[in-house]
Amino acid sequence: MLKLKLQLFLVLIISSLFLLGSKSYAQNKNKASKEFLITNYGAKADGKTLNTIAIQKTIDAAFSNKGGIVVFPKGEFLSGSIQMKSNVSVRLEEGAVLLGSTNPKDYYKMDFPGRPDSPKKDDNSQMALLLAHKATNIKLFGKGKIDGQGLQLALNIDSLHHAGIAVDPNYTIKRNRPNETMRPKLFRFSQCENVTVEGLEVGAASCWGLSFELCSNLIIDNLKVVNRAYWNNDGIDITDCKNVKITNCNLDTADDGICLKSYYLGYANDGIYIANCTIKSSASAIKFGTASYGGFKNVVIKDIQVFDTFRSAIAVESVDGAVIENISVSNINAVNTGNAIFIRIGQRSGDKAGSIKNVSIKDVKVQVPFGRPDSNYDIRGPEVDFFHNPFPSSIVGIPGYQIENVNLENITISYPGRATKGMAYVSLNRLDQVPEVIKEYPEFSMFGELPAWAFYVRHAKGISFKNVKVTLDDADFRPAFVFDDVQNLSMEKMDLPEAKNEQVVLKNVAESKIDLKETNIKTIP
Repeated sequence: MLKLKLQLFLVLIISSLFLLGSKSYAQNKNKASKEFLITNYGAKADGKTLNTIAIQKTIDAAFSNKGGIVVFPKGEFLSGSIQMKSNVSVRLEEGAVLLGSTNPKDYYKMDFPGRPDSPKKDDNSQMALLLAHKATNIKLFGKGKIDGQGLQLALNIDSLHHAGIAVDPNYTIKRNRPNETMRPKLFRFSQCENVTVEGLEVGAASCWGLSFELCSNLIIDNLKVVNRAYWNNDGIDITDCKNVKITNCNLDTADDGICLKSYYLGYANDGIYIANCTIKSSASAIKFGTASYGGFKNVVIKDIQVFDTFRSAIAVESVDGAVIENISVSNINAVNTGNAIFIRIGQRSGDKAGSIKNVSIKDVKVQVPFGRPDSNYDIRGPEVDFFHNPFPSSIVGIPGYQIENVNLENITISYPGRATKGMAYVSLNRLDQVPEVIKEYPEFSMFGELPAWAFYVRHAKGISFKNVKVTLDDADFRPAFVFDDVQNLSMEKMDLPEAKNEQVVLKNVAESKIDLKETNIKTIP
């Protein structure tokens, strides 16, 4: 009997604790779901009144409530820098627009330089319209729009410089514009956890668009990103973050569409998933770098549509010592894109170069045009400043640092051809003429004229081509493939145009298995 009473007592205690816990959960949920309308805190929807203080008061009120939803109703709300806080969501209703101020004085940079161990400080803007530092559980969502008004903001910054009022010590004279450190981004989130951005239309920044560094558990979904108002208009920048999902986004950007960066030694972008996105860019669609100090690992990129893009569909670059490994790219369709694949180890800084290994690229189709693919952009990437024939894809390390284990499978790339020796010419007996440019900025055009029209591979080992088809719209006097200082090369089920000259050239190649006729292969001693 005593035992039964004790059991009933324990059941009663557990039930009471469960009910108290449920009540506490419900109270916390109600707090988190409480709505805070910005117009109740003084915000005006006229597109002219500066609402920075009113919007910040609304966010702070939700934060003091230990959570809540800040609501932007229909209308245009002008603001300078505002700071997101933990457990606060921001919902922009349909027809709601957050407008960035065009007055540079309305922006500030928070005192959070990421981490003090960054080897490269202040090379990009620390200011933004939306700021967050060490915040958790934050969300921006809805059917509204965030418009940075970046062109007018940048021009005002430029005017202040020339008037001597706010002088930019790093003003870019050659390109006639203020340095990017002086121009606010749209977002700058640093060291935040559990961040979601979804459903919005965002863009028109004076610098980068959505910038996240040292964040974890980040979800970016179903965004329309139109960031082509001014220079350095990247779409989404992910720096040394963990557990990131970027899905169902449509990006139209004057600079790189989705850019993974690494500024911090001992840190890396780790666990990155990018899928089902459409990208149009006057630079590269998806890029690793150029900032590449820590690392990039365990990255999956799939189901990407690319069009009208000036540079590379996929660019993987380690030029500051970063370790890049375990990268999977699949199902990429790129039309009217200047370069298909660019993979590069360089040594721009430091005593030791980085590494790139275990890269899988499958199910890729790219159409490379003869002329510029981004001619309809108002802001276009710099022209290549030398005469050249169309560029091939490249996989290029540097002496002593080979790119390792790259598998390319089910790849189709159409090239324009129309190469002529009168435009530029690298003889096959002078392959050493191709410069190493070890310390240069990485770009698919960095080596100057190249001796191949489809792929140029140098300083690499464990390179596999399987079921790869390359085609020409017009004639090209160069061979399709040139391999220089390559170990363990495999080419299987290749589909190349018929040509009188050799289509695969080998120099200093060891352990090769090439499924082609001997007449298609030329070995240079």
